[in-house]
Amino acid sequence: MIRDTEILDSLLDTVRRFVRERLVPNEQLVAETDKIPADIISDMKAIGLFGLTVPEEYGGLGLTMEEEALVMIEMGKTSPAFRSIFGTTVGIGSQGILMDGTEEQKARYLPLLATGELIASFALTEPGSGSDAASLRTTAVRDGDHYVINGTKRFITNAPYAGLFTLMARTDPGSKGAAGISALIVEAGTPGLSLGQPDKKMGQKGAHTCDVIFDNCRVPAENIIGGREGLGFKTAMKVLDKGRIHIGAFCVGVTERMLDDALHYAMEREQFGQPIAEFQLVQAMLADSKAEAYAARCMALDAARRRDAGENVTTEAACVKMFASEICGRVADRAVQIFGGAGYMAEYGIERFYRDVRLFRIYEGSTQIQQIIIGRNMVRDAS
Repeated sequence: MIRDTEILDSLLDTVRRFVRERLVPNEQLVAETDKIPADIISDMKAIGLFGLTVPEEYGGLGLTMEEEALVMIEMGKTSPAFRSIFGTTVGIGSQGILMDGTEEQKARYLPLLATGELIASFALTEPGSGSDAASLRTTAVRDGDHYVINGTKRFITNAPYAGLFTLMARTDPGSKGAAGISALIVEAGTPGLSLGQPDKKMGQKGAHTCDVIFDNCRVPAENIIGGREGLGFKTAMKVLDKGRIHIGAFCVGVTERMLDDALHYAMEREQFGQPIAEFQLVQAMLADSKAEAYAARCMALDAARRRDAGENVTTEAACVKMFASEICGRVADRAVQIFGGAGYMAEYGIERFYRDVRLFRIYEGSTQIQQIIIGRNMVRDAS
């Protein structure tokens, strides 16, 4: 749902200019240094990117899902690391507090997240549980007015500079499934919380992940999201539904950027006395990519509108995430093929995108998990 077309158009124009004038020229710098410059992060805060989804009463922009999807498509026109620095905060890092937090928790944390003063991380994945989130082993045992947390979380985005963690932990050791899981807010610097070394990844330089280790980490009982135990898994699933539309829309933007780069290269690169864009087999790759990008855009915006209308979009969100991330990978492969030998060289940039987008088919639920969700829901609805 778009609330005010004029205001949204102004925001999208601001984001487009920011991407074109500030982010694209710094893509190579981030790739080489594995760091986003501090002045760029400051600019992100100034234009409100950290508060996109935080309600206006807490200092954010309070975007609807459709508005957020349109912004993410524009953000996808540059290196994924730039979105990552604020995307976890506006997405899965803060949405648990927003959706299920108490009024006190919202008032305390959301204004700080909206300004970027706090960066949030979502701590669900563990060394022994990723897709099987219900089998997580990190424990939070009640001890008076505190919970004592023990366990390790793995591949946690933005953990090296997070100010708070939305943590999923087992508060009922007698329950081995989803019912015993709770969500807690853990502030960085809490005694007993430590970080592993930053992970060395295939791509996405500038977007950092690492282990988060809890060793008798004591967290106030008032930090349990919603004030009650056992709600954490439901919170996580609601957060991921929204996050999958967010990621799907972002994949659309990255796909459109790669396709645009491939098209322009094909129009400039000559072989056999003419631009390679004139060859039908090259046009076929461009055409397939265009059709898939268009389909993914339509899916993302449709799912966003359905969520804004109050529909249950678990199936649609899984469809968007699965399809958009898969076609993003296919278009990346075609783009390298169109660039030919140049596509394998770092100086042209397309090989960086080829590596960066591979992650989209894995995180926030792999393609295979999305297939399971979609198929399971189809059978359930039909019966």
